[in-house]
Amino acid sequence: MPQSPFPGRPWVLKMTWQDLCFLHWQVDPALIAQTLPSGVEPHTRDGGAWLGAVPFRMTGTSPRFVPDVPGLSAFPELNLRTYVTVDGVPGVWFYSLDAAQPLAVRLARRFFHLPYFDARMWVHREGDVTRYASLRAHRGQPPARFAAAYRPVGPALTPAPDSLDAWLTDRHALYSADARGRVYRGRVDHAAWPLRRAQAEVAENTLADALGITLEGEPHLLHAESLEVRAWWLERVR
Repeated sequence: MPQSPFPGRPWVLKMTWQDLCFLHWQVDPALIAQTLPSGVEPHTRDGGAWLGAVPFRMTGTSPRFVPDVPGLSAFPELNLRTYVTVDGVPGVWFYSLDAAQPLAVRLARRFFHLPYFDARMWVHREGDVTRYASLRAHRGQPPARFAAAYRPVGPALTPAPDSLDAWLTDRHALYSADARGRVYRGRVDHAAWPLRRAQAEVAENTLADALGITLEGEPHLLHAESLEVRAWWLERVR
């Protein structure tokens, strides 16, 4: 899919995403459109928009030239996301990013205009099975819940560029908006996703309730073991 060039300046933040599972549901684009600010359009495929719940662990998180800090650089994170375009450039729109690191929550809200929320989270991996539970505990926000167990299955995947697997994962931009409705684009860079198929048992998932959407049925599932990522400062686009 088309991407505009990366910014001509150094990255500012590094991180590694581990034990990640993509759980995606196809939803009505009209429901998504009414939740987005002006200039941000739902990116659809096969006539539908997609909502993804993505649990994972952040490790090695630190600004450029700053060493990892114990207790600050590693924490669980869970996001609810959809896919959008702004001026024809595809990217990710986050409805929520729950995290178990209060300082990371506040820095991301302040500097990246992202809807990070405090959460109480528990993650345990035994063998190839990751068990994951999250309860949002952010002041003034509804207590969204998520609980699941997931594991990779089958061989490594190399998705075709025009496949749904690539469409859902191969995105190097994110969008956010500030309190005045101004829209920003952030860039991320990483190697190809180390994808495999996944199996998951979802015991509870109320992440999309605030949107008036119930995520039902079997999701499209993918797993990624570990991926190193670099991120750039935001640039205003609207």
